Amino acid sequence: MTSRVVGFEVMGQDADKLRRFYGDLLGWRFEAGGPPRGGLSGGLIEGGSAPSGLAGRVGQTGPGHPNWMLLYNEVPDLDAALERAQGLGSRILMAPVRVAASTIAVVSDPEGHPVGLCSAA
Repeated sequence: MTSRVVGFEVMGQDADKLRRFYGDLLGWRFEAGGPPRGGLSGGLIEGGSAPSGLAGRVGQTGPGHPNWMLLYNEVPDLDAALERAQGLGSRILMAPVRVAASTIAVVSDPEGHPVGLCSAA
């Protein structure tokens, strides 16, 4: 099985500054990102995707949340992927959460970097 990257987030303490940076550097435009989720708020890339075609958002973390850049990878079975990740020594950084038509979770890689997992089921 090969997993494809289907989305991304860039989250930090100053969402406006981040959006200006990515807008000025890469030409991205932003639209309102809907209601905050898990203490996070953000601006979706206008039209729901960056020029690469990936769905993405750049926004602000809540108090106590770390800054991060994260890719979401599509998996056919999220529960199985979480079990596999834990078997490989990963920690679950964010338990599964339903977002629109997908369920997402975040695990750590061997060096502690966050890895997003996404399933349509």
